[in-house]
Amino acid sequence: MTRPHPHTSHHGAPHGCHQEHGTDGQAEILELDAEILAEHIASITAWLPLETNPRQIVDLGCGTGAGTFALLDRFPDSHVTAVDASAEHLQRLRTKACARGLEERVSRLQANLDDVVWPDLGSPGLVWASASLHHMAHPDRVLRAVHDLLTPGGLFAVVELAGFPRFLPESAPENRPGLEERCHAATDRLAAEHMPHRGADWGRMLTAAGFRIEGEYAIAVNIAGSRSEAIGRYALGGLQGIRGAAAEMLTPEDLTALDQLLDISSPHSILRRDDLTMRTERTVWAARRA
Repeated sequence: MTRPHPHTSHHGAPHGCHQEHGTDGQAEILELDAEILAEHIASITAWLPLETNPRQIVDLGCGTGAGTFALLDRFPDSHVTAVDASAEHLQRLRTKACARGLEERVSRLQANLDDVVWPDLGSPGLVWASASLHHMAHPDRVLRAVHDLLTPGGLFAVVELAGFPRFLPESAPENRPGLEERCHAATDRLAAEHMPHRGADWGRMLTAAGFRIEGEYAIAVNIAGSRSEAIGRYALGGLQGIRGAAAEMLTPEDLTALDQLLDISSPHSILRRDDLTMRTERTVWAARRA
């Protein structure tokens, strides 16, 4: 369920500071995340311990569709209901579905999952929630609702992130080593106020909601910038969001160094660096309705 917040960790996604970007910047980060991590997302869908291939799937907090399209690829006979709070993200998802000839296999639904009463989502055999549950005000209530929604024996796949990806080496930039970690430390303090459930013990919470944990899968991501020019754009977008959200918490020296990284015309621009590496971790819980 995508919404503005001070430290998003996406699709994707997600997760830097994108509130100052608005939905355009947030959507761009989600789509870059999907592009760079396509193989990792596919590995998650391939790992899911399903008893039968689901015909009906719900993607909760779908963003611009990284999980939706991975699930459609993995399960060619399935139909996905993509749910998100953002009309813009759902429109982007629709545009991509039409371009891929998949519009008949995707339904889009704008909804806030923090509402007590949910719209009719059918009886799916698989519910997917990637980097969305930690945004919920009452995730325990959401977990119980998903439990009741699933068909008996259906699977709930929860994907959560350790935090926003890191890109710079610890020695960078040369005039302010460790700048990236200091920036994230500042935004982490903001995130703790707005997203108290980030880093929650989802296995325990799923069990408390009546699920049986079928498996847990941890993925460590380490992708060299030379493999994809999108990594530089992802790093730029994330740091731009941090600049908007955490400027007042950074020292003048760090702020100057950050602005040099963000100035795409500068020889110090992050887009000109050849030492970027996208580093992040994701954990997947597969939980079955008994």
